[in-house]
Amino acid sequence: MDLVIRDATVIDGTGTPSYRADIGITGGRIAEIRKKGEGRGPRPTARRTLDADGLALSPGFVDMHAHSDLALLRDPDHSAKAAQGVTLEVLGQDGLSYAPVDTRTLAEVRKAITGWNGDGGDIDFDWRTVGEYLDRLDRNFGGEGIAVNAAYLIPQGTVRMYAVGWDDRPATDAELARMKELVAQGMADGAVGMSSGLTYTPGMYADDAELTELCRVVARYDGYYCPHHRSYGAGALGAYEEMVQLTRNAGCALHLAHATMNFGVNKGKAPDLLALLDDALAAGADISLDTYPYTPGCTTLVAMLPSWASEGGPEAVLARLADDATAETVRHHLEVLGSDGCHGVPIEWDTIEISGVSVPALADHVGRTVAESARLRGEAPWVTARRLLLDDRLGSTILQHVGHEENVRQIMRHRVHTGGSDGILQGDKPHPRAYGTFPHYLGRYVRELGILSLEECVAHLTSRPAARLRLPDRGHVREGYRADLVLFDPATVAAGSTFETPRTLPVGIPHVLIDGRFVIEDGRRTSVLAGRAVRSSRSVRGSR
Repeated sequence: MDLVIRDATVIDGTGTPSYRADIGITGGRIAEIRKKGEGRGPRPTARRTLDADGLALSPGFVDMHAHSDLALLRDPDHSAKAAQGVTLEVLGQDGLSYAPVDTRTLAEVRKAITGWNGDGGDIDFDWRTVGEYLDRLDRNFGGEGIAVNAAYLIPQGTVRMYAVGWDDRPATDAELARMKELVAQGMADGAVGMSSGLTYTPGMYADDAELTELCRVVARYDGYYCPHHRSYGAGALGAYEEMVQLTRNAGCALHLAHATMNFGVNKGKAPDLLALLDDALAAGADISLDTYPYTPGCTTLVAMLPSWASEGGPEAVLARLADDATAETVRHHLEVLGSDGCHGVPIEWDTIEISGVSVPALADHVGRTVAESARLRGEAPWVTARRLLLDDRLGSTILQHVGHEENVRQIMRHRVHTGGSDGILQGDKPHPRAYGTFPHYLGRYVRELGILSLEECVAHLTSRPAARLRLPDRGHVREGYRADLVLFDPATVAAGSTFETPRTLPVGIPHVLIDGRFVIEDGRRTSVLAGRAVRSSRSVRGSR
């Protein structure tokens, strides 16, 4: 064989108790699992043997909510995810990404999500369709590939931008037909589903009837719908219920993105969300969700604005902010009425921390809340925020400190829960979840707090997401399965990243393999680029 991993404590992804075994790998797949004490002749041998005594061996972790759409193309190292044991990321999140597009749409979406991925000036955007983007991942870095595997969700907001534009109005019949064509083509190209960002423009302008029609297309390909729904604040429970009912009407599987209950109005209300999901599951709904194990959220500062202020796209937003009278109306919505961009809750500027800027001259804002920056300047918080939005041309990212630890803990224990970092890699001070989500689950919530058992937590991070993605040969340590594997020390594994030092790599994860090749070896990133685009192989329901 190519490799034998000896005396590992195997946590196989099923949630059942671990066992000691030798794992034989050849041709990128698990060829043999020899449990300790099995009398089947000599132990497997290979050209290389790795002693894993004292280490746990699990399937590779699946990041169900990643924002590495351009990072995988620009960074061959990508240790932010590889060092965590992530072997597969799901891209195209929150309804905004870079395929499918035409030239106009590409220019607009690049501006709209500069805060997430940079402006892309260093990227050759030589694709337009979902299939071409997936092909680009495969042939990146001279045909070697990418750091970790990647699956893709069709971004509904980008699709609407392409077919309708930035107008806040119902789609015409012809526009809806065009959107359905784009979704069908993306699914046929290998996408695993469709995402939405229903507090982000222009995706939030779609009504439920429009979304239902698009979800019916996704369902025909056995994909799933992954919405960032319409409110995580004042209207959170109603927004969750809306998505459950919408997907049931469409006959489409539902995966709830970064499913949490935030802001003061939702303190202690995780049981209400879980009861809603349990009732739907008991009635036959196909639902899963992902969360990150932290309380603050992360997004862009412009996302806080009311939706009407963003109609027409980024240049229209800047024009409104530059006009004093309009900007005062924006302030009133934010601070008094509760903007839909801020989930229906009046904004609290002392919870909004600037985590990154696009213009270096504005770097003194980073690491401070808007309220702190305003005090230093002797002005009202909105004055500071408005100037920052204008001077940074909407490129500023934020941490929003509005979560509740008890909600985080209760939701992560649910039987349909999976892990997703929602990791934005841009900015001088990104959220530590980008570098620490998976070891933080294992170190903090398993070893230190006992919220989950080790076997249960590994199942949340491996087999459950693989099942949602309908991947037939990933997510378990099983003979014949792909050798996407993580070896970690349960006694020491931990996130190195903190809010003060967010780009610090984790500890206690010495080895990570993709297709049987070491991408992390002895705690260091190798030069191996074993990642590829993971395409759905589903055909249209009822076809052969």
